[in-house]
Amino acid sequence: MAKKVGVSEATVSRVLNGKAGVSDSTREAVLTALDVLGYERPTQLRGERARLIGLVLPELQNPIFPALAEVIGGALAQRGFTPVLCTRTAGGLSEADYVSMLLDQHVSGVVFAGGHYAELTAPHEHYRLLHSRGIPVVLLNAAIEGLDFPCVSTDDVTAAGQSFRHLASLGHQRIGLVVGPADHVPSRRKLAAFTEHAERAGHDVAPVEHALFSVEGGQAAATRILRHGVTGIICGSDLLALGAIRAVRRAGLTVPGDVSVVGFDDSGFMNCTDPPLTTIRQPIESMGTSAVALLVNQMESVAVYPEELLFEPELVVRGSTGPAPVRSVPAAVASPAAATAG
Repeated sequence: MAKKVGVSEATVSRVLNGKAGVSDSTREAVLTALDVLGYERPTQLRGERARLIGLVLPELQNPIFPALAEVIGGALAQRGFTPVLCTRTAGGLSEADYVSMLLDQHVSGVVFAGGHYAELTAPHEHYRLLHSRGIPVVLLNAAIEGLDFPCVSTDDVTAAGQSFRHLASLGHQRIGLVVGPADHVPSRRKLAAFTEHAERAGHDVAPVEHALFSVEGGQAAATRILRHGVTGIICGSDLLALGAIRAVRRAGLTVPGDVSVVGFDDSGFMNCTDPPLTTIRQPIESMGTSAVALLVNQMESVAVYPEELLFEPELVVRGSTGPAPVRSVPAAVASPAAATAG
């Protein structure tokens, strides 16, 4: 312990026994090391929470989550907090498990991104436990109602509208939507906005498919949606969009010659894909720093209301979208007079 912090054993002893003669910064460093190493604080020090902040993510394979972790972790470190990354894994630790561990470490607050709070049918007891303990929490992107935590979200309604209008402006009249699971709140918002735009535009074909957020999920959903003869596909994430492009090619078609594809996130390297992906950019820099500010405000007892801050997304046009293909008309239909003359 003393070696990890770079102080003498006598200094560590003074901190653990609540003795004077230790600077605030040294005392904080010793207590933080205690938490990080997993030791129990002495009873008289347990009232002081460590300056640890839990950052709970569903995965790191989707590049949007490492990008968020970088922004949020950096903003926390600048304010003197230590971010603790907690990533759910299949068959491994759950969100509830991580919450229990973070509470044992006397965490100062928790930021959740892409968690169960956005899923109607998922377990939510661990969020209510944090609320009952008075632990500051901030959620990234839309949550179910009734959790009473501040939320920082990309405006899904605006995002769906930007995607639809972009494809419509290119002449597409048969547009489909691929989004996440049916109980996923951001996906439900995108679906509602997409449906409204399709109805307003008078599109007779506007198929919708739900999928897991993965390339494979996107490919399977897009394969089904292509059977409806769509020329444009709007996707709820970049990974879904990459899967959709794969499905289009497996069907013997081209992107964007036959089918245009729009993603969502503008995660890393989407400008390097083939073709470069047209997508809706989430303003993660602004969202991440705002989430940290909301968290710190709660810790400093500044009045923070359980409201949702909506951030404006941005359409980034690249090579995966183009003009709607011109459908060839059979000769007999195109020139009935000629057919009669023959």
